[in-house]
Amino acid sequence: MKQDFTYTDISFADIRMLRYRLDGFDCLTLRQKMLAYCLSEAALCGRDITFDQYGRHNLRIRKTLEAVYTGYEGDRKAGDFIALEEYLRRVWFSSGIYHHYGDNKFKPGFTPEFFIAAVKSVDKKMLPTGACGSVDDLLDDIMPVMFDDEVEPVKVCKKNGVDIVAASACSFYEGVTQRDVEDFYAKAKASADDGEPLSYGLNSTVVKRGGSVCEDVWRIGGKYGAAIEKIVYWLGKAADYAENDKQRKVIGLLVEYYKTGDLRLFNEYCIEWVGEKDATVDFINGFIEVYDDPLGLKGTWEGLVEYRDEEGTCRTRVISGNAQWFEDNSPVLPCFKKKHVSGVSASAICAGMLGGGEYPATAIGINLPNADWIRSRYGSKSVTISNIISAYNHAAHGSGLDEEFAVDGETLDLLRKYGDVCDTLHTDLHECLGHGSGQLLPGTDPDALKAYGNTIEEARADLFGLYYVADRKMVELGLLPDEEAYKAGYYSFISNGLLVQLARIERGHDIEEAHMRDRALISRWCYENGRDFGVVEMVRKDGKTYVRINDYVELRKLFARLLSEIQRIKSEGDYVAARDLVERYGVKIDPVIHEEVMARYKRLGIPPYKGFINPKLTLVKDDAGNVVDVSVDYTETYDEQMLRYSKEYSVLV
Repeated sequence: MKQDFTYTDISFADIRMLRYRLDGFDCLTLRQKMLAYCLSEAALCGRDITFDQYGRHNLRIRKTLEAVYTGYEGDRKAGDFIALEEYLRRVWFSSGIYHHYGDNKFKPGFTPEFFIAAVKSVDKKMLPTGACGSVDDLLDDIMPVMFDDEVEPVKVCKKNGVDIVAASACSFYEGVTQRDVEDFYAKAKASADDGEPLSYGLNSTVVKRGGSVCEDVWRIGGKYGAAIEKIVYWLGKAADYAENDKQRKVIGLLVEYYKTGDLRLFNEYCIEWVGEKDATVDFINGFIEVYDDPLGLKGTWEGLVEYRDEEGTCRTRVISGNAQWFEDNSPVLPCFKKKHVSGVSASAICAGMLGGGEYPATAIGINLPNADWIRSRYGSKSVTISNIISAYNHAAHGSGLDEEFAVDGETLDLLRKYGDVCDTLHTDLHECLGHGSGQLLPGTDPDALKAYGNTIEEARADLFGLYYVADRKMVELGLLPDEEAYKAGYYSFISNGLLVQLARIERGHDIEEAHMRDRALISRWCYENGRDFGVVEMVRKDGKTYVRINDYVELRKLFARLLSEIQRIKSEGDYVAARDLVERYGVKIDPVIHEEVMARYKRLGIPPYKGFINPKLTLVKDDAGNVVDVSVDYTETYDEQMLRYSKEYSVLV
């Protein structure tokens, strides 16, 4: 029987939960469904790792809150309990007590007195006290970080001029300073063979023991070993259903890397993974993105299971098939361009399961691997996640957001007519080619930009997409309907960077997240550098502030200039220029504009952030116990899913 499907579930705090459809899953073969099922289990088994990476207290706090939520016998309609319920939902969503996008600690809406009494009222066996610990010891451990604004206030500190390692609550470093870490990895790189560089620090915690700095590697037998064993178990099951020998080899290399922690094996895995392009079902599993590390070295654990969207892939392959043309016609200096682009693989995919750093909030496109030398020699895989984009678009339609921030009726018509197609194309260009474009000059350290590297990289990919979405080649390739369509994408991006995204930031705070800094940097730079010519204006109308773009052609030229400079910064590893650019344009907020945007957004009643509830995959067996299908269930609620995950996939203490 076909289930009813709704995109939405619940809203809480500043978050709206959505669902995504597994369109086309029924068309997969049983073998492919079983592969997806096993990979999905592997994607869910690393959940506790991400919680711990985001803060050393997170797991004990989550488990304590869950014990109260399920075992409390007091008044569950009282204000304090309702506030605890919302706080727990936020902890689930952010994999800890820090905002998933802003990195600042969010405050409990319940009192410390209520929390103490509630914790002490539940069965001690439900609490994460440890073998010999007491409830009082547990409370002494977690309450300061929960209730004291001065204790570990931010997950990832990016403030210029401070020790960002010491000031960050993420658990990638223990008892070391920023200088300790930078010196440790500088020494490692100086003594290494640079022919095939390692992703230094990607899978380890840096600690100081006996006065010496060393690494605690994340592997079986090491830190996070209990969770990694579960991941490896399900990867082994997945290998039995691999679609081809190359995919089976990819899974085997990942398993060996998890067993040893050897980053050379991680390089081999990445190279083989990039080369496997035939399978319908694919996956990402491991310590991947470095946005959650102040120094941009440590990989947050994440899992994603995907299967090809055949219709959308036709579009992305048109783009990747013209990769050399895009590289040759880029406005950057010739020395920063690749002479020969190879190995670019671009697909539109449907997400089948989200895990770790990709859950519940997730990206709409991904380009991997991150190592520049692998992308240069072997290419990359880029994906646009069709069913996630569809869910976002469905949620946006009828929200009133375009009506609120479009400067006039003509612009609103443009957004309604072309907004979705431009956003999708920009994502395709950003992921399929933007991240893989350009090259580092020989001898440039890929980590040279340090804390600013992630923002510069995202700005580079965004500018690549912005520059090319306006090219008539897009119409020639059938990717846009006409040469006016790109204007919707330009307006949406600049309006978001200057105004709309400010609704996501707490009063009095700077912009911290790399993607938000990137959008602010581009928009503000273009606004200031085009001001004398009136390219972009901030205008007042009916007591509100709007963006007006007066010259779209000149705006594209500004995008070209900035892309050229940011590619130079990336290629040369110019840390000072990166710092100056990000700090000047990407960090600070006008408090008056900020207050106005927040008020306008609040009147619309739209939570500024969105995340996703996973479908539940279940094996269907016949009377003899043979698996005959994998069913997809969309009825599980957010709370039910989170509590089930904590029961079934929690192995770290």
